[in-house]
Amino acid sequence: MSLLVPFVRIFMYINMVLVIMLFAEMIYMAIVVAFNKLFGKKAEQRYKWEPFQDDAELGSSVYPLVYQLSIGAACRLSWPSDRIVIQVLDDSTDPIIKGMVEKECQSWATKGVNIHYQVRDNRKGYKAGALKEGLTHHYVHHCEYVVIFDADFQPEPDFLTRTIPFLHHNPELALVQGRWKFVNSNDCLMTRVQEISLNYHFRVEQEYGSIAFAFFGFNGTAGVWRMIALYEAEGWKDRTTVEDMDLAVRASLKGWKFLYIGSLMVKNELPSVLEAYRYQQHRWSCGPANLFRKIVAHIATFTLYCVVFPATALIPEVKIPRWGTIYLPTIITLLNAAGTPRSFYLVVFWVLIENVMSFHRAKATFIGLFETQRVNEWVVTVKHGDASKVKEATQHSQSWFKIGERILMLELCVGIFLFGCACYDLAYGRYRYYIYLYLQAVAFLTIGCGYIGTQAPNS
Repeated sequence: MSLLVPFVRIFMYINMVLVIMLFAEMIYMAIVVAFNKLFGKKAEQRYKWEPFQDDAELGSSVYPLVYQLSIGAACRLSWPSDRIVIQVLDDSTDPIIKGMVEKECQSWATKGVNIHYQVRDNRKGYKAGALKEGLTHHYVHHCEYVVIFDADFQPEPDFLTRTIPFLHHNPELALVQGRWKFVNSNDCLMTRVQEISLNYHFRVEQEYGSIAFAFFGFNGTAGVWRMIALYEAEGWKDRTTVEDMDLAVRASLKGWKFLYIGSLMVKNELPSVLEAYRYQQHRWSCGPANLFRKIVAHIATFTLYCVVFPATALIPEVKIPRWGTIYLPTIITLLNAAGTPRSFYLVVFWVLIENVMSFHRAKATFIGLFETQRVNEWVVTVKHGDASKVKEATQHSQSWFKIGERILMLELCVGIFLFGCACYDLAYGRYRYYIYLYLQAVAFLTIGCGYIGTQAPNS
């Protein structure tokens, strides 16, 4: 064990540096956002914004021509019908789903909506490939803006009237990004935890990027792009699974600016099934790592709490400073939780579940960095919609005959390792890490057995 001491110390110091960097960044962003809310200008004051005025002579031509991706709520957007093109890109492989979507589009078409239903004969490039091909159709060529909504997003009717004027009056803007509002955040503990993390992303990270004129990524949906900016940035590319961030980086390097409007909320759904959540987090972590070839947050979280802590329990010669075990992690946790006050009492569960997911994200990060076999894996994030509300009768049991489909061996192995470290620390340790280690072990074992989230539709 003594031979491992210097290596564990070096590993610990590296993690402490990463934690300090993360802490400093979070504090700085929080100060900027808080100062702006108290003394700063609203988006309408920082950028020119005027509503479009109807003109009897010009008719609807005063409104820019908008190219629209979505269905349902998109068809109800307040905008002249002759100045909007709605395109539904159906990349599903289920013929039943395809039939339902096409029928819905035909229904809106009979009501006079300019809607186009598009399918491909392959899924090359996944979402990026579908978006790229969608831009090739003749009816898109004269459009000035494109607004994108994923299938589960429900924009309010005034979405375009609140966003397009910013782009129309400020030629330096390429993107206006709205905020996500989660309709199923109360479904289960897993969705509540996701809400805490994503609310921090929108209320601090995105808000800071917009205020400071710094780069912030397009979220892939609920945003409006200027077509010229999109073309200048060379459009959608399928080289990674995060085509939204890829495009945002290229547009930013071309000198375009982005605007985030926190008050512009678009309803959508969180994944409530563990398998769907893991696939989503794999894509969100693997893609950026593959795109930038560097990322530290997920790795630092996992290695500190799930590697360094257990290691120091087994090797008591290495002591983590108290500020690194208590003070900084507590402040970071409180800053994250501040974005979702109603779930503050769930902060302990958030820490434990986020640490488990940090293991999954760290694994995806290395896959992205080294471009291994799963680097461009794309699995659609399954969401239930309102159907999840009527499945209460079936959610009390997940089939024991299918338990093998839910077992996550890596998470179980980490959970067993942490449980062993906790037992050792309880018997021989000095620092009483066993309290945390037992809790984290239970979290890994619970998720490793698939007992979190709601029941999958086919369970």
